[in-house]
Amino acid sequence: MNCESDLENRPSPVRTALAVDANPEVDTVLSNALNPRLWRIKHVSDNFAALALAETTPCDLILTSEKTSGKQDVELLRTIRRVRPHTRLIILTDDATPAEVIASMREHAFSFFSRPFSPESLAAMIRSAAEGPCWDEGIEVLSATPSWLRLAASCDIRTAERLVQFIHEIADLPDTERDDVAMAFREILLNAIEHGAQFNPNEFVEISYIRSRHMVMCRVKDPGKGFSLDQIRHSALSNPPEDPIRHASYREAQGMRAGGYGVLVAKELVDELIYDEKGNDVLLIKYLSQVHDKPAKENAQSA
Repeated sequence: MNCESDLENRPSPVRTALAVDANPEVDTVLSNALNPRLWRIKHVSDNFAALALAETTPCDLILTSEKTSGKQDVELLRTIRRVRPHTRLIILTDDATPAEVIASMREHAFSFFSRPFSPESLAAMIRSAAEGPCWDEGIEVLSATPSWLRLAASCDIRTAERLVQFIHEIADLPDTERDDVAMAFREILLNAIEHGAQFNPNEFVEISYIRSRHMVMCRVKDPGKGFSLDQIRHSALSNPPEDPIRHASYREAQGMRAGGYGVLVAKELVDELIYDEKGNDVLLIKYLSQVHDKPAKENAQSA
């Protein structure tokens, strides 16, 4: 047997995913998202059993049960990471408060999903956790209350997608407004890490999320030199009326990814999009259609 065929027939290292009291839907998503040649899936009944197994067996990925609260799962994460500091844990729960989502970020959860969530979004996050390179947390909580969150995030796509999911969970808004804010934030964030940092994971973008009774505001500041909206030929904003896709040719010629509609999309989803003079610091403002009083379970103390 030659060397090439020998390598092809060697068994691949098998990694372990742990599902805590998974319902059939979540179990199907997990099974379909992971390559069965590379992963084995174990099941336990509760968080106590998950902790006992993690203490004796390295688990590369853990999905919590929707039947437990975000607070209980954050405590599980905190305890497991003392033994297995780089375990990737995705919290699933039926309900969550912004304070619990923030606490999960402080403890370096990989992601957080509360009901309702789409199976497709969960599958994409599972694949990101499973297929990504050696994991660096990528997100640092600088200061946080349920009303005002400040972060620093590594300028790579995987961290950006994780951050968008966290912001989606933190935004205590009606579904339509929450989706608009998350999508607009995603577009501006991707612009920041692509054009401001050139996808350099060693660079960081600064994020602020502020929630008042009357509005939501997101701030994204990238480490780049900035730009003028009138001069960004890679954006659909620069297209003349007679050539609405001119930016696509420019992006292709420069070897850039397809796109260029991010700022245009964001402007349609939020009420105000404000850039500073340099163009590397932007505010997204969404005014709420109704005044939403803070739920009693949210207090003003730091998470």
